[in-house]
Amino acid sequence: MVVRRPFPTRGVLRRPPIRPVDLLVGAGVVALLFGVLRLGESMNVSFVPTRASEQISTNPANLPYYAARSLLRMFIALGLSLVFTFVYGTAAARLRRAEKVLIPVLDILQSVPILGFLSITVTGFIALFPGSTLGLECAAIFAIFTSQAWNMTFSFYHSLITQPRELDEAARLYRLTKWQRFWRLDVPSSMIGLVWNGMMSFGGGWFFLAASEAISVLNHHYTLPGIGSYVAAAVAEGSLGKVGIAIVVMIVMVIAVNVFFWRPLVAWAEKFRMEESEAAERPRSLVLDTLRRSQLPAALGRATRPVGRALDRLSRPFGLADYPLTTDPGRQRAGDVAFSVVVGAVAVFGAWRGLAYIGNTIGFGEFPHALGLGAITFGRVVVLLVFATLVWVPIGVVIGMSPRLARYAQPIVQVLASFPAILLFPFATVAFIDLGISLNLGGILLMALGAQWYILFNAIAGGMSVPTDLREMSANFGLPRRQRWQRLILPAIFPFYVTGGITAAGGAWNASIVAEVVDFGHHHLAASGLGAYITDATAKGDFPRILTGVVVMSLYVVGLNRLVWRRLYRLAETRYSL
Repeated sequence: MVVRRPFPTRGVLRRPPIRPVDLLVGAGVVALLFGVLRLGESMNVSFVPTRASEQISTNPANLPYYAARSLLRMFIALGLSLVFTFVYGTAAARLRRAEKVLIPVLDILQSVPILGFLSITVTGFIALFPGSTLGLECAAIFAIFTSQAWNMTFSFYHSLITQPRELDEAARLYRLTKWQRFWRLDVPSSMIGLVWNGMMSFGGGWFFLAASEAISVLNHHYTLPGIGSYVAAAVAEGSLGKVGIAIVVMIVMVIAVNVFFWRPLVAWAEKFRMEESEAAERPRSLVLDTLRRSQLPAALGRATRPVGRALDRLSRPFGLADYPLTTDPGRQRAGDVAFSVVVGAVAVFGAWRGLAYIGNTIGFGEFPHALGLGAITFGRVVVLLVFATLVWVPIGVVIGMSPRLARYAQPIVQVLASFPAILLFPFATVAFIDLGISLNLGGILLMALGAQWYILFNAIAGGMSVPTDLREMSANFGLPRRQRWQRLILPAIFPFYVTGGITAAGGAWNASIVAEVVDFGHHHLAASGLGAYITDATAKGDFPRILTGVVVMSLYVVGLNRLVWRRLYRLAETRYSL
């Protein structure tokens, strides 16, 4: 006799009870949204251009509000950088013809100093929002965006071109659409490097915060409430005490961002590690554990699933994930020729107009002078890269390959990298004056404070990406330390080092605009170099010389990338891709 049991429907449709952790997460979300809305309202008020020291109060009581305004700009710029990274990096890696244009353009954009962008965009944004600080806010956010986006884009592009072949074949076999491949393969496979480079890009944004919030460009002075403009005002007063208070606030804010944002992301990204054996110890985050115990993230994920399915259906008519090339060689060559002709014509026309403008204003005799100054700055960049490689690559690998060490070292590294080194410039200026050190030599140290971290963070990401099974195999075979570095560690981290090196070089060139000219109170130090040349021309509103300096800096950066870094990229793609 068969006994039929009733179908267990009781309680199936009942909603799960709300737990204390859900209330905690919900309260945090509400508080975050409230703070963003209140700060957003303050971004759209009327403004009158004045000097930073006249408008920005140096009362330390205002620092929490200034820090919140700066933090909002940083996260808006980070979101825009992420969108740019996904679109630009995917196009450069997946479109063969576009790659030939997009990567050189990215080299040029990386080489353009932040003052070069500001001198062009500030007036346009102010005209777009007349009589409102929203135009200045857009200009400041765009300036921070230019200090974050290029590093993240290079990292994502590198991850796509070094993607394991078997994953590419699996995407073709399962007939994934391009949208499905992007979200299920491309983004997850690049997540570890993207998180660490995003962390470094965030730190790069802090470095240029003062330049983006206290803007002196084209003989006009604009300020925005923020910790960068506060420091600029305190430096103008010559108050080391107020700069020190700003440093304390910055340290607290950087640690908070690390605890509530970056540390959970690092721990979450571990699930995208591609390896056959599991690591003995993984990064942990109390914030991430709290979110996982809450029902709110899962409910949000269920609510967005229809959107993902709709995008999957919409993207299928655009082709599958195989990205097929045309099968007709003659047609392909004709398309390549037409594409090259169009791109070449646009490039030649733009170069002709720019050179004609320079020739009609200051003359071409300015180029040899700018090229000579560029050679001096180039020497500082080379010294910085050699120093950062020898010092930070071994340290980064040790941190990345030891989750236990990374747990303690990451907050320290994050504070050092995200801490705006420009806050230390006043103290460095006093030290250089007391010790009699010329800024021609001290400028290398100031540039290193903003650029060396790119190599360290990529070395950490490279160390974390070394598969655990290969580490265990090398240990089982008893490889000596030297052979382990030669045969496993250096080849494994080489693609990450190339990304760190190319962005560190670009960051060093960009940092030269604030490292070769330093002011504190009545003291003014200047070094010979292209950065000082561009800074002086920007302050005077001398646009022909600004353009000359930007062109020369672009020539140096693109030439170095073409001759050195691009070849190393190809080597990493063909020989050292796991």
